[in-house]
Order: sequence, then structure tokens, then C-alpha cells
Amino acid sequence: MARFSWKQSENEASIKEAVDLVREQGETLPPLSDEAAFGALFDRFGDAKVVLLGEATHGTSEFYRARAAITKRLVEHHGFNIVAVEADWPDAARIDAYVRHRHVPDGDDAAFLRFPTWMWRNEEVADFVNWMRDYNRDRPEDERAEFRGLDIYSLNSSIRAVLEYLDTVDPEAAQDARGRYGCLSPWQSDPARYGRAVLTGQKKPCDQALLTQLQSMLDKRMEYLEADGGEEFFDAVQNAKIVHAAEHYYRIMYEGATESWNLRDRHMFDTLQSLLARRENAKAIIWAHNSHIGDASATAMGWQGEFNIGELCRKAYRDEAVLIGFGTDRGTVAAASDWGEPMEVKTVLPARSDSHERIFRDTGLGTFLTDWRDNGQADLTEVLSRPRLERAIGVVYRPETELYSHYFEAVMAEQFDAFVWFEETKAVTPLTKAHGQGMLETYPFGL
Repeated sequence: MARFSWKQSENEASIKEAVDLVREQGETLPPLSDEAAFGALFDRFGDAKVVLLGEATHGTSEFYRARAAITKRLVEHHGFNIVAVEADWPDAARIDAYVRHRHVPDGDDAAFLRFPTWMWRNEEVADFVNWMRDYNRDRPEDERAEFRGLDIYSLNSSIRAVLEYLDTVDPEAAQDARGRYGCLSPWQSDPARYGRAVLTGQKKPCDQALLTQLQSMLDKRMEYLEADGGEEFFDAVQNAKIVHAAEHYYRIMYEGATESWNLRDRHMFDTLQSLLARRENAKAIIWAHNSHIGDASATAMGWQGEFNIGELCRKAYRDEAVLIGFGTDRGTVAAASDWGEPMEVKTVLPARSDSHERIFRDTGLGTFLTDWRDNGQADLTEVLSRPRLERAIGVVYRPETELYSHYFEAVMAEQFDAFVWFEETKAVTPLTKAHGQGMLETYPFGL
């Protein structure tokens, strides 16, 4: 996931200057055990329309718990009503139904069973989901906070969701949809094979059939809205959009990382805009990796032609978008050694001496917030505007090749508006069946 292009060194005097300024302006954060006090330090961002909360890994407990504390504060005190995460739409829809006290569909398709299961099926997320359900309990339906997925990987689940919806409201249209989606039938369970088949000329692209299916649903918008009131139609259309976008993603993924990355983040941004457009006074909080929520134009990713949801939000919402990165020096992380392999609790190496993380570690402050969004912090902004390495750990962590696998060059002051630092962190706790004992039968993780 990380991109490496490092060719620059920095003298110790400039590093000391950066450490001193970050130490001087860093604000020590309360312990996460005091969620209310921790979250209150983020009231300053309550005037935004979109707050993007990052993570330097997909498997660190403190990042999830901090985002939960900040989100609770913004929802309770500042009117935020959408939580949109780097997760598949159908899985998140199951969670959304649970937290908004809507019907959770029956069946064995519990949420977040696809690799990497620990990314969302963990105790930290489960605790937050149950808080959302409690928060929504006594509120009118149109005032309840939503939990939504932004990602693009749910080809099979999204096809099934569209067909189930059409079977209910328009059986004849459902038959037409089955014919169009039949183009993908041999590859639905392994869409990467579809991309290879198209690339090698063994298969003609299905994009036109999928676009026709989406358009046919939009053409019947008024008829379908009258039948279901709007929520189910919105969900079905979003799934039809995902099918169309996912087909494109898997078709171009072999042509280069830049094209597929941009398509994915454009889809996430478009989904966010659709969510914001659906309700009055909409305000959203995004949970995603730093590589998605930090402005890509300030990183090696952007310098090679990639953009991301953070950059798109800045362009669209300007000062009403706040990009907050998260980082750590050392500890443990939940990650696999390769894609599709089992989760392990791995030891995170201390950050490199030529990294942004080294600056924050050397302050000795432990856990703190650095905020350079407002004026009057020119010196801090300047020292954080020097290109340095930054670490990104996804669902795979390879410490033996960490420099090339997990570091990329970035200008932090332009990438984020603020940064949350935890000197030492630990891995998330994956959900077990024991954790679900005593829960309602509709508990969305299917435990």
C-alpha cells in the first residue's frame, strides 16, 4: 500500500527545531478511559461539515477508541449525524439497520466476514456500534445517526441486494436484472479473475449491461419511491452503483495501481456526497486510513498521480473539511503477513529516525494533539512542511521490509490539519462468540 521515493536526508539541527516546536504546541490528551474529556479536546472541529479521522494502521486499538471518543463528542454536541467508514456498503448497512433500530435482515450473512475480518469485527467497533444504538434509541427516526460504508469491494453482495430489492418491488425488472448481471456470474465470487479474463481477451467487458441496469432503476425512481418510501430504494441504487464501479475497478486493476486507486477513492467521495445530500443539516465523520483521509497531493502518492477522499473533500468543502491524522511509534498491531493469510499480533518496530513519527516520539509527550489549522502557527507549519518519511501499515505488515513496504514521503503540514499521537499502542481485539453472549438476536455481527 505504501509508496517509497525517499532520496533526502535532514540534519539533526532541523530535527531538533521540529521536535521543540511540536513539544511546545502539542496538547496532552486525557487517557482514553476518560472518553468525555478526550473527546472534548476536539470541540474545536465542531463547526466543520466533514471531519475525517485517520489511522496509521488497520489494526491498532487506540486509533479505533480515539475515533470513537471523538465521534461520540461530535455527534452528541455538534450535530454530526453520519459516520461513514472504509468498509463495504452491504456489511455497513447491516450495522446501520441495527444502530437506527430498523429491521436487520435474517440469514447467515453476518457483517464483515470477508478478509480482513478483524478490521471491523473487533471489540472496539462493537462497543461503538452499541453506543450508536443507545444514542438513537429515543430519537425520531429522521434524527438518528447513520453508520455507512464507503468502499467498493462488495460486488457479489451488492448484486444480491439489488436482486432482492427488485424481487420485492418489481419482479419483472428483477428478471431483467438477473440477465444483465448474468454477464458476471462466473466471476462473482472471485472478481479479480474477471479482470484477468477481460485483460487477456477471454471475456468482453460487462460495463454497458451494468450501466443499463443502474439507469433502468433510476428511470423508475418515482415508482419505486412510492412503493418503499425511499430508504430501500436508496440502498438498492447504491448497490447498483457499487456493482458498476466494482466491475470497472477489477477490470482496470491490472493496468496500474494509480487508476484503480483513484476509481476507488472517487467512489468513496461520491458515496459521501450522496449521503450528505439526503438529509438536512447533514454533517459527516469519516473513519479511514491516513492514506485515504490525508490530502494525497501532499504525498508521494499524489506526486505520482493519485488522489484520495481527503483531497476531494478539501476541494469540495474547503475550510468545512478537517483532516486529522493518527500516528504511533511502537507497540503491537493486528495484521497478516500477506493478503488472505491469518491475522497475527505483530510487533511494530520503532519509527525510523528520518520520519515524521520520530519528531513526535522525541517530544516525550506520550499522547497528544497537534493542531495547526488556525493562524498564528507559522513556525510549526514550516517545520512540518519539510518532506519526511511517514509510515502506513494496512492489513498486511512486513517489518522485515518495512522501509520499502510501509513508508512513503509526505509533507505533513499540507497533508493534515491536525495530528493525534500515541507513543505506544496495542492491537485491536477481534470479536469472539463469547463477546456476543447476551446480545439481541439481531446483533449485527451475527454472533
